Amino acid sequence: MSESQTLLEFPCQFAIKAMGKTRDDFDAIVVEIVRRYVGDIREGAVSSRPSKAGNYTSVTVMIEATSREQLDAIYQSLFDHPDVLMTL
Repeated sequence: MSESQTLLEFPCQFAIKAMGKTRDDFDAIVVEIVRRYVGDIREGAVSSRPSKAGNYTSVTVMIEATSREQLDAIYQSLFDHPDVLMTL
């Protein structure tokens, strides 16, 4: 499969997940980054979950993805942020 091909058909519902060290505003950081590329994040589209020991938090944002380029840009921006340790 070439780089420009994808198994997704756009537009589609897509879950962006980011993990980082627990801090009060980690979910706001993730949402702000995603919002740069997504016009509307619906109410209830954001969920967060602490790790068992509470040291890390995962934030999931459900979006209406419109292209592979949009997803690539979101993941690159998340990856570039110093508080984001991992994305899925």
